[in-house]
Amino acid sequence: MIGLGSYAFFWQQSEQAEAPLALIGALERTAELGVGLFQICDYAPLLAMSPAEIREVALAARRLDIRVELGTKGVAPDHLRTFLRLAEEFDAELVRSMVYAPGFRPSLDEAAELLAAAMSDYESAGTTLALETYEQVPTRDLVALVERVGSDKLGICLDPANVVAGLELPRDAVELCGPLTRNVHAKDFAFARQDGWVGFTYGGAPMGQGLHDYPHLLAAVRPEQRGINEIVEHWLPWQGDIKTTVEAEIAWTVTALDYLRSNR
Repeated sequence: MIGLGSYAFFWQQSEQAEAPLALIGALERTAELGVGLFQICDYAPLLAMSPAEIREVALAARRLDIRVELGTKGVAPDHLRTFLRLAEEFDAELVRSMVYAPGFRPSLDEAAELLAAAMSDYESAGTTLALETYEQVPTRDLVALVERVGSDKLGICLDPANVVAGLELPRDAVELCGPLTRNVHAKDFAFARQDGWVGFTYGGAPMGQGLHDYPHLLAAVRPEQRGINEIVEHWLPWQGDIKTTVEAEIAWTVTALDYLRSNR
C-alpha cells in the first residue's frame, strides 16, 4: 500500500509556514490525494499530546478512512512500549524505529538485549517493529541484529537513501535487507555540484528523476505482493522562501504518488 509520511509534510508543518499543518491537517491533505495510509514519523509533538488529543487525531484518521503507522527513534524497552500503547490508540500495525536515539547509542549487543525485552509485547499485540537503515549502523550489522533477536515481528524499514552517507551502495542495502524488509521509505536522491564546483551536495530529487533504482527495489523486495507499505517522504532543500518551498513539496508528493502508482 502506498502512504505518505510526516517527512512529506516537513515544510508544511514547519514553524516557517504561515499556517503550519497539524496532524489532522496532514491527514486531511492525505485523504485529498486519494491516499489511505499515513505514517506519523519523528513527529515530536506526539508525545506531548494529551490522551484526548490523541483520541481526536485517531478519530479523524478513522473518519477519513486512513490507516496509521508510527515512527520513533531508539530501542529502550519503556520507550518502545510507549509507542506500542500509541499504536493501540491508532490501530497501527507497524512502528518504525532506529537503533540510536538522541543521547543514547547502545552497542549492538546491548541493542539486542533491549529489543529482546520489548519484542514479547509487540508479538502479543501483533504489531511489527521495523528498524530503519541509516548511516550510523552498517546495513550488515542491522541485518545481523534483527536476525539475532529472531522475532517474526521485528524487521527492517528500508531506506536506501540513508546508507550512502556510510559509503554503502543503495542497491547493496536493498539486496541485503530484502527478506527482512517490513516497511519502505520511498524517496529519490541525487548528487549535485556545489557552487564553484568544489565538492558535492547529496540531497533529494523528485521521484523518478534521481539516482534511486526503484525498479530494482520493487523486484528485490516485492512490496505489493508481500503487503509491505511504501511511505513517501522527501529530502527537499529550502527553495529560498517558504511559499516556493511548500509548493515544491506538494509537487514532489504528487510526482512521487504518480510514479509509485504507475509502477505497481
